Amino acid sequence: MVKPVVVIVGRPNVGKSTLFNRMTKSHAAIVDDLPGVTRDRNYRDATFEGKTFMVVDTGGFYPDPPEDLFVQAKEQALFAIDEGDVIIHLLDGKDGLTPADMELARIIRASGKKVLWAVNKIDAHQRDERLYDFYPIGSDDLWPISSLTAYGYEEFMERLTGLLPEYSEEAADYPKIAVVGRPNAGKSTLVNALLGKKRMLVSPVPGTTRDAVDSICAYHGSKYLIIDTAGIRRKGKIGYSIERFSMVRAVRSIERCDIALVVFDAAEGITEQDLKIAGIVKEYGKGAIFLLNKWDMVEAPDDLFKDIMPEIRRKAWFSQYAPVLTISGLVKKRITKVFPIIDEVMEQRKKRITTGELNRFFRDIIAHISLPMYKGKEVKLYYMTQVSEAPPAFVIFANYPDSIKDSHLRYIEKALREDFGFHGTPLRIYIRARKREARR
Repeated sequence: MVKPVVVIVGRPNVGKSTLFNRMTKSHAAIVDDLPGVTRDRNYRDATFEGKTFMVVDTGGFYPDPPEDLFVQAKEQALFAIDEGDVIIHLLDGKDGLTPADMELARIIRASGKKVLWAVNKIDAHQRDERLYDFYPIGSDDLWPISSLTAYGYEEFMERLTGLLPEYSEEAADYPKIAVVGRPNAGKSTLVNALLGKKRMLVSPVPGTTRDAVDSICAYHGSKYLIIDTAGIRRKGKIGYSIERFSMVRAVRSIERCDIALVVFDAAEGITEQDLKIAGIVKEYGKGAIFLLNKWDMVEAPDDLFKDIMPEIRRKAWFSQYAPVLTISGLVKKRITKVFPIIDEVMEQRKKRITTGELNRFFRDIIAHISLPMYKGKEVKLYYMTQVSEAPPAFVIFANYPDSIKDSHLRYIEKALREDFGFHGTPLRIYIRARKREARR
């Protein structure tokens, strides 16, 4: 069965993201006093008294949006209502009922969905009289709550879960794919193309995507969890708290993914910030696929490809294992080629080399490594073993680990890749002292 979906809608700044965070026991939604902070939808699972469901946080509803970005926020809120099994219409107990509330209530009723009207920012019993202001909305079933202090929350959640359809948990271990890159590199347009529908807000304003947002993507019978992240800016250009929090969110998205699609703006070339993002991906041990986006805007693609590939390999020398693909999210150029590469990288990340194969490899490789003397003594490498996967990690045991230099490890990594592949994934290689040497 499909997991039930609960959608939180309401005017800007009524406390939707705070309620979302409480329901999901997280800080997944950005919370700030500025109206309109949550401009896209954010999905996360929640559990209450043994019932699991998905909660969707939406941007603020504007019946007459003042600008294009808020028009899209309205569209996204309406789209989320269509997806939901139960709709929470969150109202502001301090501001009272507004024409925008009435218009949204009309739209929700027209959808035919189950709905709960919750009056937020009510912190004590003596404030329940504020509910009388909201009866014109056309419901006697109004729930006074405080998403900030949890007043009335337990009773409200009991009512909510009683409205949910039955759901039995199914195992879903989908590859987690984070889409990362500088602001305005075309990440959200790419996600829309991958999903085949208008999922993310798309705007020429850099940094439009502030939250990391998850979506399930299906391709030829396989499913993938796509995480679209906020663009990572240079530290000096990060402004007020929302943008700073968004950068942290993007890094956390990289931390929880299996593979990062690192999106470059092909027309702008490889920037220092692109390299920092790629470095974060490697630091967290994630698979990487480099996507040269906006390739449809390149005037001489063959010439640019000849120039940019050596530049990528030179500047991103630490991620030479990452495959590179030229694409256009806007015109959907070569985007379906992304999925076979994802599958290949996932397989490579899980690869385990047998002890016999590693022993044969290691005997051959140490014959080609010139090791230095250590305090006048001979340095020996004894054996090598694989200790983990995703990313693949290896330990080499030596008598004097401190004598092994980074250049030796890079040589061994290169040889490992030549013999066993590991396409698209970083490797971890550690040097440890053999137990007898460690006791000395």
